[in-house]
Amino acid sequence: MAPNPDVRASDADRDRVAAGLREHCALGRITMDELQERLDSVYRSKTIGDLQRITADLPEEDLYQLPVPATQPKSTATQAKVPSRDLDVRGTRAMWGAWATVSAINFTVWLIILLTSGAVYPWWIWVAGPWGAILLMRTVFGDRRGD
Repeated sequence: MAPNPDVRASDADRDRVAAGLREHCALGRITMDELQERLDSVYRSKTIGDLQRITADLPEEDLYQLPVPATQPKSTATQAKVPSRDLDVRGTRAMWGAWATVSAINFTVWLIILLTSGAVYPWWIWVAGPWGAILLMRTVFGDRRGD
Protein backbone atom coordinates (compact mmCIF):
# COMPACT_ATOMS: atom_id res chain seq x y z
CA MET A 1 0.00 0.00 0.00
CA ALA A 2 1.42 3.36 -1.02
CA PRO A 3 1.86 5.90 1.79
CA ASN A 4 -0.60 8.76 1.93
CA PRO A 5 1.14 11.78 0.33
CA ASP A 6 -0.56 14.15 2.79
CA VAL A 7 1.04 12.52 5.85
CA ARG A 8 3.68 14.65 7.54
CA ALA A 9 7.25 13.53 6.89
CA SER A 10 9.52 12.65 9.80
CA ASP A 11 13.21 13.47 10.16
CA ALA A 12 13.95 9.80 9.43
CA ASP A 13 11.97 10.06 6.16
CA ARG A 14 13.95 13.14 5.15
CA ASP A 15 17.26 11.49 6.07
CA ARG A 16 16.35 8.37 4.07
CA VAL A 17 15.52 10.44 0.97
CA ALA A 18 18.69 12.53 1.41
CA ALA A 19 20.82 9.36 1.59
CA GLY A 20 19.16 8.08 -1.56
CA LEU A 21 19.87 11.35 -3.35
CA ARG A 22 23.52 11.17 -2.35
CA GLU A 23 23.68 7.65 -3.78
CA HIS A 24 22.08 8.79 -7.04
CA CYS A 25 24.65 11.58 -7.24
CA ALA A 26 27.47 9.10 -6.64
CA LEU A 27 26.11 6.95 -9.46
CA GLY A 28 26.00 9.97 -11.78
CA ARG A 29 22.22 10.26 -12.13
CA ILE A 30 22.20 13.83 -10.78
CA THR A 31 24.89 16.50 -10.63
CA MET A 32 26.29 18.07 -7.49
CA ASP A 33 24.25 21.22 -8.15
CA GLU A 34 21.07 19.15 -8.54
CA LEU A 35 21.95 17.27 -5.37
CA GLN A 36 22.28 20.49 -3.40
CA GLU A 37 19.00 21.86 -4.76
CA ARG A 38 17.18 18.63 -3.98
CA LEU A 39 18.69 18.36 -0.50
CA ASP A 40 17.50 21.88 0.25
CA SER A 41 14.03 20.85 -0.90
CA VAL A 42 14.16 17.62 1.12
CA TYR A 43 14.88 19.42 4.37
CA ARG A 44 12.12 21.97 3.64
CA SER A 45 9.59 19.21 2.87
CA LYS A 46 6.64 18.84 5.18
CA THR A 47 4.80 15.82 3.72
CA ILE A 48 5.58 12.44 2.17
CA GLY A 49 4.15 13.78 -1.10
CA ASP A 50 6.73 16.58 -1.13
CA LEU A 51 9.49 13.97 -0.75
CA GLN A 52 7.99 11.80 -3.50
CA ARG A 53 7.94 14.76 -5.91
CA ILE A 54 11.66 15.42 -5.27
CA THR A 55 12.62 11.88 -6.27
CA ALA A 56 9.89 11.18 -8.86
CA ASP A 57 12.34 11.11 -11.81
CA LEU A 58 14.80 8.74 -10.07
CA PRO A 59 14.54 4.94 -9.84
CA GLU A 60 13.81 3.53 -6.40
CA GLU A 61 16.43 0.80 -6.81
CA ASP A 62 19.62 0.53 -8.79
CA LEU A 63 18.53 -0.75 -12.17
CA TYR A 64 22.04 -1.89 -13.02
CA GLN A 65 21.96 -4.41 -10.17
CA LEU A 66 18.81 -6.19 -11.41
CA PRO A 67 18.65 -9.16 -11.60
CA VAL A 68 21.33 -10.29 -9.20
CA PRO A 69 23.64 -12.82 -10.90
CA ALA A 70 23.72 -16.27 -9.33
CA THR A 71 27.43 -15.91 -8.48
CA GLN A 72 26.96 -12.60 -6.67
CA PRO A 73 25.79 -12.63 -3.05
CA LYS A 74 22.32 -11.11 -2.69
CA SER A 75 23.08 -9.29 0.52
CA THR A 76 26.11 -7.81 2.19
CA ALA A 77 24.52 -8.36 5.60
CA THR A 78 25.42 -12.07 5.60
CA GLN A 79 28.99 -11.27 4.63
CA ALA A 80 29.35 -8.90 7.56
CA LYS A 81 28.35 -11.65 10.03
CA VAL A 82 30.93 -14.16 8.74
CA PRO A 83 34.21 -13.68 10.63
CA SER A 84 37.21 -13.24 8.38
CA ARG A 85 40.39 -15.14 9.21
CA ASP A 86 42.44 -12.16 8.06
CA LEU A 87 40.57 -9.82 10.41
CA ASP A 88 41.06 -12.28 13.28
CA VAL A 89 44.83 -12.44 12.64
CA ARG A 90 45.12 -8.65 12.43
CA GLY A 91 43.04 -8.28 15.61
CA THR A 92 45.26 -10.73 17.46
CA ARG A 93 48.38 -8.89 16.29
CA ALA A 94 46.88 -5.59 17.44
CA MET A 95 46.11 -7.03 20.89
CA TRP A 96 49.64 -8.38 21.25
CA GLY A 97 51.01 -5.03 20.09
CA ALA A 98 48.99 -3.18 22.73
CA TRP A 99 50.13 -5.63 25.40
CA ALA A 100 53.79 -5.25 24.37
CA THR A 101 53.56 -1.45 24.34
CA VAL A 102 51.93 -1.20 27.77
CA SER A 103 54.28 -3.81 29.22
CA ALA A 104 57.33 -2.02 27.82
CA ILE A 105 56.20 1.32 29.26
CA ASN A 106 55.58 -0.24 32.69
CA PHE A 107 58.89 -2.08 32.62
CA THR A 108 60.73 1.11 31.61
CA VAL A 109 59.14 3.09 34.47
CA TRP A 110 60.00 0.28 36.89
CA LEU A 111 63.60 0.17 35.56
CA ILE A 112 64.03 3.94 35.97
CA ILE A 113 62.74 3.76 39.54
CA LEU A 114 65.05 0.79 40.21
CA LEU A 115 68.11 2.61 38.88
CA THR A 116 67.38 5.86 40.71
CA SER A 117 66.23 4.60 44.10
CA GLY A 118 67.46 1.03 44.49
CA ALA A 119 65.58 -2.22 44.93
CA VAL A 120 61.91 -2.01 43.97
CA TYR A 121 59.26 -4.72 43.89
CA PRO A 122 58.65 -5.81 40.24
CA TRP A 123 55.07 -4.51 40.17
CA TRP A 124 54.99 -4.38 36.36
CA ILE A 125 54.58 -8.18 36.35
CA TRP A 126 51.04 -7.72 37.72
CA VAL A 127 50.16 -5.69 34.63
CA ALA A 128 51.97 -7.76 32.01
CA GLY A 129 51.43 -11.22 33.52
CA PRO A 130 47.64 -11.70 33.69
CA TRP A 131 47.02 -9.75 30.50
CA GLY A 132 49.69 -11.75 28.67
CA ALA A 133 48.32 -15.04 30.01
CA ILE A 134 44.82 -14.22 28.76
CA LEU A 135 46.17 -13.20 25.36
CA LEU A 136 48.24 -16.37 25.17
CA MET A 137 45.20 -18.54 25.92
CA ARG A 138 43.15 -16.65 23.33
CA THR A 139 45.89 -17.06 20.73
CA VAL A 140 46.37 -20.76 21.42
CA PHE A 141 42.73 -21.78 21.83
CA GLY A 142 41.06 -19.10 19.70
CA ASP A 143 38.04 -16.95 20.40
CA ARG A 144 35.35 -19.33 21.69
CA ARG A 145 32.47 -16.81 21.77
CA GLY A 146 29.47 -17.83 19.67
CA ASP A 147 29.67 -16.39 16.15
